[in-house]
Amino acid sequence: MASVISDSPGRRAATVRSGKLLIAGGFGVGKTTMVGSVSEIPPLRTEETLTELSVATDDLTGIEDKRTTTVALDFGRITISPQLILYLFGTPGQERFWFLWRELALGAIGAVVLADTRRLASCFPAVDFFERSRIPFVLGVNCFEGTQRYTEDEVREAIDLTPGVPVQLCDVRERASSKRVLTTLMQHVISTAQQRGGPPASGPN
Repeated sequence: MASVISDSPGRRAATVRSGKLLIAGGFGVGKTTMVGSVSEIPPLRTEETLTELSVATDDLTGIEDKRTTTVALDFGRITISPQLILYLFGTPGQERFWFLWRELALGAIGAVVLADTRRLASCFPAVDFFERSRIPFVLGVNCFEGTQRYTEDEVREAIDLTPGVPVQLCDVRERASSKRVLTTLMQHVISTAQQRGGPPASGPN
């Protein structure tokens, strides 16, 4: 996506490029928190309170204190530079909402897959989805308080991640930490586009 603006007559128009990024991963890994920590606008959230009716469908193992869940998407915006604006779309994590992923991925140039080492398998579906869609992604390991810390190489080996996919430890509550993950993602998007011999792909179509 790109648009052209000019701040006053007689000045050369400046190209402002924008990109759509997804924040994905399992249920309760911190997607909503990440969007909120970096968004320069009040984030749009579609959270609902968890009820007893969801106990049979939503696995709360390891996140028993969670009280809300995203049922559609989170939306935020961050300006990386005067020439680059990123739009962030957080995906729902529960299996019953996975059908929304394909729609949300339309036009996306890259993604962050968040992982929780207490429930590492919860990130597998998102990793598989972006590998199949050929959308460049990075794996952000959200380091929750009180949990055992693993190195990036240990997480990569445990997931059997495709070579070349960046892995980065982070705390999505911290704006600076989330921005570092997004910076790594944009570098990976650019590198992948160069390897493929064209501009960043947006998919799936």
